[in-house]
Amino acid sequence: MEIGLVGLGKMGGNMRERLRNAGHTVIGYDTNPELSDVDHLSDLVVRLERPRVVWVMVPAGAVTQQVVDQLGSLLRPGDTVVDGGNSRWTDDEKHAKELAAKGIGFVDAGVSGGVWGLKNGYALMVGGDEEHVERLKPIFDALKPEGPYGYVHAGKVGAGHFAKMVHNGIEYAMMQAYAEGWELLEKADSVDNVREVFRSWQEGTVIRSWLLDLAVNALDEDQHLERLRGYAEDSGEGRWTVEAAVDNAVPLPAITASLFARFASRQEDSPQMKMIAALRKQFGGHAVESAKKA
Repeated sequence: MEIGLVGLGKMGGNMRERLRNAGHTVIGYDTNPELSDVDHLSDLVVRLERPRVVWVMVPAGAVTQQVVDQLGSLLRPGDTVVDGGNSRWTDDEKHAKELAAKGIGFVDAGVSGGVWGLKNGYALMVGGDEEHVERLKPIFDALKPEGPYGYVHAGKVGAGHFAKMVHNGIEYAMMQAYAEGWELLEKADSVDNVREVFRSWQEGTVIRSWLLDLAVNALDEDQHLERLRGYAEDSGEGRWTVEAAVDNAVPLPAITASLFARFASRQEDSPQMKMIAALRKQFGGHAVESAKKA
């Protein structure tokens, strides 16, 4: 299958490679000419055969809106746009309506996998009309992990990003629990080797997980996380999850507390946030801040 891919950063670049490895033709565009296959977005559209599919992997918000607007003027009826970034589900509904007025289909795809997706595959949560989603199945099959899991058509437009938003909210709470446990172990006089305690949990325990494996990786690199500042950003999905909980009167105490803990990290050098920062670097390649030297 042939597809255009807009945005060739950490995720988009690896997705292009994984799709090509599966035999698909990918024409990529990025504002960085060293990464791009074409000079301009219009060149990408011209090179694709109709009906075209263009997958967008750019930051949510204004940048995504700008790209969708451009594609709306370049594409033709029967073409399809996929937003694979971390857009808010309400933006998906807006984009779908705008493109539908021009006869262009729209699919939202929540993508999870971070920098490991090239090797392990990406979990995909998809929203959109059946006809548009089915057309993209060869692409979804190539991106997802091997086996029966890792892909879901979650519902109508917006459902994919709503599901990914909740996924990220759960991720916040899980990372926070590991971070709190790590800090308590570090504080206890009786525990001599916190790193090996974490390692011992990797088999046979009910809290084993990929995040736990990544925590051990981080502790192997920096046993007491002394090189990190206890500061962690939030990329937006946690806030949106809490807002959606309020709108739907659903109690989310753990997820809400984990979001607020990240806010607290920006006020002081939080030990817990060292673990959060380390985990975000491990699974997503997110930037970390070095600890300030005394």
